[in-house]
Parts: sequence; C-alpha cells; structure tokens
Amino acid sequence: MTDDQGYGDLGFHGNPILKTPNLDRLAKESVRFTDFHVSSFCTPTRAALMTGNYAGYTGAFRTSSGRTMMHRDQKTIANLFSDAGYVTGMVGKWHLGDNAPHRPQDRGFDDVVWHRAGGVGQAPDYWGNDYFDDTYERNGVFEKFEGYVTDIWFEEAIKFIDKNKSSPFLLYLPLNAPHGPYFVPEEWAAPYKNQPNVNNANFYGMIANIDHNMGLLRDHLEQTGLDENTILIFMTDNGTSAGARFEGLNSEAILGFNAGMRGKKSSVYDGGHRVPFFIHWPAGGLAGGREIDRLSAHIDVLPTLAELAGIEIPEGYDLDGLSLKPLLEENDKDWHREHLVVQYHGGPRANAMPPQPQRFSVVMTERWRLLLDPDGTGKTELFDITKDPAQRENLVAQFPEVVESLKSAYQPFWDRVSPRLTPVSIDIGNVTEPHSVLSSQDWHMETGNPPWNFRQISKLPKVTGPWHIEVKRSGNYRLTLRQFPKEANRDLVAEKASLEIFGFNVEKRVTPGDKGVAFELTLPAGPTQLKTYLYDSEGLVGGAYFVDVEWLGES
Repeated sequence: MTDDQGYGDLGFHGNPILKTPNLDRLAKESVRFTDFHVSSFCTPTRAALMTGNYAGYTGAFRTSSGRTMMHRDQKTIANLFSDAGYVTGMVGKWHLGDNAPHRPQDRGFDDVVWHRAGGVGQAPDYWGNDYFDDTYERNGVFEKFEGYVTDIWFEEAIKFIDKNKSSPFLLYLPLNAPHGPYFVPEEWAAPYKNQPNVNNANFYGMIANIDHNMGLLRDHLEQTGLDENTILIFMTDNGTSAGARFEGLNSEAILGFNAGMRGKKSSVYDGGHRVPFFIHWPAGGLAGGREIDRLSAHIDVLPTLAELAGIEIPEGYDLDGLSLKPLLEENDKDWHREHLVVQYHGGPRANAMPPQPQRFSVVMTERWRLLLDPDGTGKTELFDITKDPAQRENLVAQFPEVVESLKSAYQPFWDRVSPRLTPVSIDIGNVTEPHSVLSSQDWHMETGNPPWNFRQISKLPKVTGPWHIEVKRSGNYRLTLRQFPKEANRDLVAEKASLEIFGFNVEKRVTPGDKGVAFELTLPAGPTQLKTYLYDSEGLVGGAYFVDVEWLGES
C-alpha cells in the first residue's frame, strides 16, 4: 500500500506522463476493482484495513491529536493470521500509534521494521531522519540503515519473505512514499522536471521508484517459486496529494491528471477516496486482467483474505466489511452491499471537532453519491456517478426520494461509530516498553491539531495539551520534559517547568544549559492525563513537546 498516490497516479489508469511499467503489468495480470474506496487520509484507512471496521469504530480516525490509536478491543488481520499459524511481518509506515500497546508488534505482527509517526521526519520519528540513511525501529530497537527509504522497505520485505518462504506468511508492506516531504534520488525525478503539465516532479519520481521496486519484488517472488501461490495486493491509502493541482481540496484538477475525478486527499468527493485495488493470485484463479466494478472498500480486505486462506473468523471480530470472494468467483448473487459510507470525522485540519453526524460525509451506492456538508458550508449534493464521474451536476432537487433514502442509510453508520469516537490512552510502565517517549503529536486537543512536525515545534508554539495515559504499574517514575528529542541535544528555552498528573502539580526552575527537566514521582496504576508546561522569561507558556518516561521500579 502506497501513501498519497491517487487513482490517476498510474500509467495504467491513463496518466499521460507518469511511467509505471511494473504496476501496469501487475494491473494487466490481476483482478482489478474499479469502484474501490478507502478513507480520505492516512490513519483511518490503515485502521479500517487492519480491522475490517469503519475507522471511527476503531478509535483511530485522525492523523494526530491522540486519535491515531485503535481501541484496545480491536483485533487486527495480523492477530487473525498469527493465530492461524502464519508468520506475520510489517515493514514501513504504521501510523496507528508509536507507544505500547499500539505499536505493530503489540498488534499481532511477529517481525516489524517501521518508522514512527505519520511521515518520516515528523515529531515522533527518530531525530534527523530525512529519507536517506535513516534510523528506523526493528522489533523495539532502533537501527541505522543505509540507502533511500523506499529501497530499504522493499529490501526488508524481501528479507522477510526469504526468511519465511517455507512457512505460511502474511506480509504488510505500507510505504511512506510518495507522502511528503517529497524527497527522492535525482535520477527518479529528473524525467519529470521542466514539464509544464507536471505538478510535482519529485512526487512522480517517488512513484517511479516504487514502480521499480515493485518490479524487483515480483521478480524475486518468481525466482523463488512463490509467485503462483502468493496472494499479492496493490492499493493506495487515499487520493492524490501532489499528482495534480487543485483549487482547495474539492475541485477537479486544474493542472495534471486525476482520472477525471473531482477532489484530492482529504476530500469526500471521489478523488479523495477512490483508489486502485489489484489482487493477483494465479493458483487461485485471480489473474488475467479481469475488472470488477462493484462497490468495495478497505474494510473488505480482512474478511476477503481470511476466506481465501480458509481461516474462520472467530468471535471478537465484529466486522463492518464483507468478503469479496463471491465477486472474485463471479458469484454476484451472494454479494450483498446496498451502500457504503465514508466520513472525514472532524473535517480538514480538525477544525470541525468534535465530530458531528453527517458533516464531511458521503453515502455511496453503485449509482449514487450523496455528499453531506462536504466542505463545511452545510450543503447537500447528489450525483449520478455512472453518468457524471466528475461530480458536476447536483441532482438533489430532481431526486429528493434518493436523498432521503441515502440519509436514512447513513444513520446506522453513525449509530455504530459515534459512541467510539472517544480518547484512546497510551501506556506508561508497560513491561514491553519500560522507557517511553511521548510526543506532542498525541496531545488530545479539543479542536485543531497539536504541533506534529519540527517546522512547527522549532517555533516553540505557546500551546499545550494533555496526553491520555494508562499507568500500567504503580511505582517510581522519572518524567523528563523536553522541547526536542534527547538525540537533538538542544537546550531548553524556558525559565520554569511544571507538570500535572493524578492530581499532582509539581514544578522546577530551569537552569541555563538544561536539555530537559526531570521529575521523579511515585504514581499509582490506572488511567489519568499528563499535561506539561514550560514558561519562558516573559511568562508565556507552552508545553513540553517531548516527555521521556522511565519506570524506575516499585515504590
């Protein structure tokens, strides 16, 4: 699964400039779903893919602000396949929590190599990462790598396959590319530079590099004899971020190619959430370039793979998704989906928090798209997608009965997800992570986003927010407040530091040259909130954007 690559960012889908020969070959040899939908941005798609549930139900429905983590009762596709005897691996971008119990190794994956945060170089990621020669985390231990990030992910994926080729395995390979920042070796971007119809040459270069690596991966599967009986899926996580230029989020492309659709990443028009989905399994008869135009989604992947693999889904998996197996076997009479809902809970930049019913939503059928307040102005739009794929002609007035029917179809979705749009806590003192690093990306803000990248943090914004935490073990803890990660070796710019936790309110003076301010406290076990304050010489207050938490032992 690639990151921020839209439906139109493929040669096979008609892009007149971008060259993707290996992905085009895969498309020609696969069963292709042409009306396949995900969420309109990163974390929600990943949560839905992992669980088979709507993102709001999982609790991971935003990309920051403490809303990137799934409720603890959610079981993943890795749990399911691991319990069935598969070796499970994950390589790349997780974006469903950086601390226990939300890391990929906590969620069913046996072997993981990953970067923290929603993008390489963001605040929770290892300090100094920039796509080249970075430090990533392997099974709980940071490790220095050499090379370009996408090349590394594919190399690690191939190592996992080679290590486990004699056993049944499940490999999840979510790339961070072509998500920004748009860094790529010059050789990949060069063919797209100085072309008037290219919005971002580096973005196209990142996809060209992905395409090259997909070719290497498929070659390796063929050379090892695994290609015939390996189910290989290619998909993306939302609409394009930089493959075309738009007016805002919801226009048609004004430069570049978007496959004739309206909207981009973070839009609830089709361009924001309709994506490629290719599935290839020669031994299972899934080859030859067949297309399926039925309404399908990310929530369907878990039940589909389970049924294809002959794994019974046990109690504890309360799925919203449906198995696509009947469609793959051309048995439409056993396929029952009347509608599908995508909602961008909280809207762009989280300015419409807390989430409200209907806002920034689309209710879809194979003919209709009902958009409910798609841009925050309160309007309602209805489009016949079979005749109007660019979503230009609003048919609300002509088909009021369709509008009411689809609004009624929305309500059960909201009834299911709304009780679970609630805070998810991070553990401290977890035996699997006795030393935790909290970042401001996970401050639980009432509205808007917290500081989540170093461009923002470097300005030392005067804002703070709470972390929702679960103290797993009572005992003695050391909490060290910082403005930058320990590895940055930066002095605090503050006169006084304080924190609040479990009703305690403690403070210390900051000595010039301090990199952090440490507090040693005896804490009970249980849920609480942690909030920090750093006061500058003018008395203005911001938070500690990073807190190191160490369990020191029983009291």
